[in-house]
Amino acid sequence: MAREVWENKIQIIEEPDQKTKMLSVNSFGIYFELSPEKTLGIHFKPLNESFKNQTFDSQNGTLINFERDLIEEDDIEYALDVMSLFNRSPQLVLNISKQVKQVQQVMLLITEEYNNPNSSYIMLKTLLKLMFLNLIRFQNKDFLGQDQNQKRIFQFLELMETSFLKQTASTYYAAEIGISEKRLNQILKEKLDMTAKQIIQQRQITEAKRRLIKSEITIKELAFLLGFDSFSSFSRFFKKAVGKSPSTYRLEHRE
Repeated sequence: MAREVWENKIQIIEEPDQKTKMLSVNSFGIYFELSPEKTLGIHFKPLNESFKNQTFDSQNGTLINFERDLIEEDDIEYALDVMSLFNRSPQLVLNISKQVKQVQQVMLLITEEYNNPNSSYIMLKTLLKLMFLNLIRFQNKDFLGQDQNQKRIFQFLELMETSFLKQTASTYYAAEIGISEKRLNQILKEKLDMTAKQIIQQRQITEAKRRLIKSEITIKELAFLLGFDSFSSFSRFFKKAVGKSPSTYRLEHRE
């Protein structure tokens, strides 16, 4: 695949700062920062969020920013694992030298491949997958120590990713997690500054955009797939969020 086809899906930036622009709001970001003590701080930016303040203060690290398409092109289980990696905690600190060395070695290969004029998209994706699978393994050992509300957010986001096509009511997710809808919204608002309904609707928009561009599904079929009871209600919802109708969006973004 030619570089110009995929270069808008991923960017790697050395020594980013607070003014560094992400590919889009709906993209993942992961920042690697090696401390003088030889520990490796890994900062995560999930979809629709921003890095925490002071993340880039040292300006001595590497940022990988990528669109969700990069992981959704593979199997759903892998995509969910990566989303879990980013949603569980804003930061992972590696202080075991063997783990730090492993991540550094893969990072070097990723950076070299990205900067190669003849870089291979498949190779880049494979190296990134190796990176994420290692980080998932390291993170799983630390997950038990996280606070209860962070775990509930993780539960909600993971459940939503597998259920949003059939379940769009926040009451369903609250019941599955075992808390009230009011409490769920309080936790999400505190941590993500969004309610459950807003997050679900944002996911619907993302999925609608993806299918309008990548598939031949009719807009009426898409409306019902996303849980809307009519074509018109979906069109109004989409236009309010995106600023243009589904049909116009499809025409403007088809490759």
